[in-house]
Amino acid sequence: MDIEASLPSLHSPSYYTEPSLDELAKIEAIDSGYCSRVPNFVVGKVGYGCVKFLSNTDIRWINLDKIVKFDHNSVTVYVDEADKPPVGHGLNKAAEVTLILRLRSKSSDYLESNRLLNKLGRICLKQGAKFVSFEPSNGEWKFMVEHFSRFGLDDDEEEDVVMDDAAVQPSSEVKDSQLSSNGLELSRSLPAHLGLDPAKVQEMRMLLFPGEDDNDDDTEQNLFPDKRFTSREAMKVDSPITRKFHNKATPIPKRAPQALLEYHTSSSELSPLNNILLSGQSKGLAAKRAKIEGFKLEGKYSSPVGVKYSNCVVDAALFMGRSFRVGWGPNGVLVHSGSPVRNPNSGLSSIVNVEKVAVDRAVRDEKNKFREDLVDLCFSSPLFLHKSLDREYNEIEADSFGLKLQKVVTNRSMLLEICRAYIEIIEKQLEVDELSTSYRVLLMHQVTVWELIKVLFSERGRNGNGPLNITYNEDGEDMMLDKKDSSSDIDFESYPLVRRADFSYWLQESVCHKIQGDISCLNESNYLENILLLLTGRQLDEAVEMASSKGDVRLAILLSQAGGSMINRADVAQQLDLWRTNGLDFSFIEKERLKLYELLAGNIQIAAQDHSIDWKRYLGLLMWYHLPPDTSLSVIIHTYQQLVSERKVPYPVPVYIDEGPLDEAPEWNSGDRFDILYYLMLLHANGEENSSSSLLKTLFSAYSSSYDPLDYHMIWHQRSILEAIGAFSSSDLHVLDMSFVYQLLCVGQCHWAIYVVLHMPYLEDFPCIQANIIKEILLQYCESWSREEKQRQFIEELGVPTAWMHEALAIYFQYYGDQSKALEHFIESANWQKAHSIFVTSAAPPLFLALKHSEIWRITSSMEEHKSEIADWDVGAGIYIDFYILRSSFQEENAMSDLGKLESKNEVCKNFFSRLNDSLLVWGSRLTVEARAAYSKMAEELCALLMSTSGEKSTPEVQMSSFDTMLTAPIPEEHRAGYLQEAVSVFTYLLTEPAS
Repeated sequence: MDIEASLPSLHSPSYYTEPSLDELAKIEAIDSGYCSRVPNFVVGKVGYGCVKFLSNTDIRWINLDKIVKFDHNSVTVYVDEADKPPVGHGLNKAAEVTLILRLRSKSSDYLESNRLLNKLGRICLKQGAKFVSFEPSNGEWKFMVEHFSRFGLDDDEEEDVVMDDAAVQPSSEVKDSQLSSNGLELSRSLPAHLGLDPAKVQEMRMLLFPGEDDNDDDTEQNLFPDKRFTSREAMKVDSPITRKFHNKATPIPKRAPQALLEYHTSSSELSPLNNILLSGQSKGLAAKRAKIEGFKLEGKYSSPVGVKYSNCVVDAALFMGRSFRVGWGPNGVLVHSGSPVRNPNSGLSSIVNVEKVAVDRAVRDEKNKFREDLVDLCFSSPLFLHKSLDREYNEIEADSFGLKLQKVVTNRSMLLEICRAYIEIIEKQLEVDELSTSYRVLLMHQVTVWELIKVLFSERGRNGNGPLNITYNEDGEDMMLDKKDSSSDIDFESYPLVRRADFSYWLQESVCHKIQGDISCLNESNYLENILLLLTGRQLDEAVEMASSKGDVRLAILLSQAGGSMINRADVAQQLDLWRTNGLDFSFIEKERLKLYELLAGNIQIAAQDHSIDWKRYLGLLMWYHLPPDTSLSVIIHTYQQLVSERKVPYPVPVYIDEGPLDEAPEWNSGDRFDILYYLMLLHANGEENSSSSLLKTLFSAYSSSYDPLDYHMIWHQRSILEAIGAFSSSDLHVLDMSFVYQLLCVGQCHWAIYVVLHMPYLEDFPCIQANIIKEILLQYCESWSREEKQRQFIEELGVPTAWMHEALAIYFQYYGDQSKALEHFIESANWQKAHSIFVTSAAPPLFLALKHSEIWRITSSMEEHKSEIADWDVGAGIYIDFYILRSSFQEENAMSDLGKLESKNEVCKNFFSRLNDSLLVWGSRLTVEARAAYSKMAEELCALLMSTSGEKSTPEVQMSSFDTMLTAPIPEEHRAGYLQEAVSVFTYLLTEPAS
């Protein structure tokens, strides 16, 4: 065997071993197998310490550079937990650790030494080690460990015991100039901390900032005018002068890598905002601790991205370089630089913000408590309703598997029942106690949205047996009558009028609560203002009754005709014009009464003056009192759209702005975004052909219906139903699909997330996008869906190939080190190459050594049918099959014809041993110690069978040939030596036989 190949590897120049690698090679050449039982083996790093492994240690084929890592005041053996062997194997065993600590003071003070001894003893006890000794004179700290992870000092412990390297070996120049002319301790300043000459840094400052005051005392303060600028921030300032100075300065001792960031969490655990501040506190220096808040500057100040940057002001992102801008952490943690999400445009800042993004706000109550019942009502119930609808399938091919894409198909006559079913689900959510007020507002708004969808897009304007029936008078005015059953069909030509009347009723209902709220705030004595408010919601009956109760009969008669024929409006307008022409003094008429007359005349802008009404009521004024009563709904909506673009009417603001102000409502600028109700109206008015992509994207944006930008749980359903009835057609809404998928994944609904993915439209340019997303979901959220049988069964019912599920489970178990389960799932997923690799390197060896040969035979038999798809089969799993066949043939009395003679058996064994050696070369380091032991056991068994056969009625020449074959087998050296001795005996016999 090659001695060099079996030795441990170590290439780091500062590391050493005892015995050295050269000594190990010499001893191994003399005493074969010495490296498998090295007593008291030592690995160390000069100036850091060493580890002595007690008793005999097997160090063959060990990469010491990868396994043993010395850091300042700590040592780690097996940095990667996945590579760590069981306790007692490899280097994960009992050892004596010696660490050289960098002490603050090496004085022989008894109290200080006793304090250090007690502290180091407590550290050993906390880490599960046994304290041995501590020598203050040289800083040697010894302790015993039973097995390995990381042992040593943490950062907080290090500050109390040790000091930084820069202070351990200061240059002579630093020592000579530790005090400035005014007595300031420059050894505690930034230049000294960096191992630089403070005097030369002062000269450099004069060159960098010639315009500043030369008499400043603090060098660090002069270099960086803002006192909150920290030392590690200063390290980023770079210029040709600083580079030149670094080259000429005394060599800087190597420093241990330290974190640039210190995490400072808010005092309140419920606060969504935590900050990471760039720390200027020097680890290990005896400096006075101060609260670090970072600097903040308004955006008007100069920066390196502006025109002038002589002050070198940087924000956090520029400080940390292009490698950091923003990043997502687990559970919705957003790490970003600069301005917080809740306070945009706040200028430059050194603060890195860590903010918790609430990805599951829709399922939390007002106490921020996660509610399982809300998960069912928000996600499961609507999706089950969606799943119950008729659909069509489009089967596509993905990775040689068939995948069925789905699409809901329905008609406008079914829309009434569908909308009613969604409304019932939302009403059940409203029955949940402890919901926040703002969330209840959004839920009631969703009811209004579904009601509007029913009005605008159903085949008939409203249900025939609804609460009200609509008839029309000779002038075309829509009048509301009492409820009665109407089973007769509506004439097709009257559909637009029915829809307009239904929209009018919906508009009245949606603003009724606002009118009642405004009236409750007014003085009851001013009945005219109350009547005006009632008319903004077209509550004509209440307005007429109020006027009659006050004895204003004439006004009541006029109000009964409000919004009627255009003749009545023209008469009122003509009367007002006559009064103006004849010089009537309007001061004798109440201001509110004049506004009522203007409203009856159709002058809604004059009537709405001095009144703050919402956009829906203004749309109602336009529809009821300004435009002719036979105006189509599309014309009404387009007229309002034109007025919005001209900024003559209230903006159709989202509900969380309109019904607010709410605590959760984000900032809103004029024209920024509008309410989903307004977009639905535009969608109806424009028709399917004229619906632009930009309109659809804004319509189905989260901000159009919710203050939560991550909440898409109801918007997705609205899009799906509208598209199913043919209201629009679009394949450019993948952001909506993926946002809803992410929301479902965050609440653990992986099966529903895959259901949504299957409803994404098929794209010719990206034919495999659904398959790729499903695979990613199965892989990333394997732990979630695999533990719930209902989710697994649901995913299978969706037609997702089970091979994808098994492959995800295989990768999951392989990641967590369960190789046997990973092997089974790779076999189930028909990933024969992966299964073969795991079988050879991890699964088969322990089974073989545990004598579980039937299990090995079962696994290899299942893979043998696909061996043509597996690379290196003959030097992998094929070895185990051939071994069993070969061993069985040796043990049987009537062997196969080609193995009947010793020469044939010898040749077969020789070929098999050659394959074993080839397998060791092919798989190399991927083979574990157990795998190599399994190969050796195979070779030993065959050698034993070959020897027993060769000893019966065989010539010495044949026996020598058998020994030659056995010496090529990968067997332990002691066995090889035994075969060699027997071969020498036979050879001696051959030499002496002729003489005798």
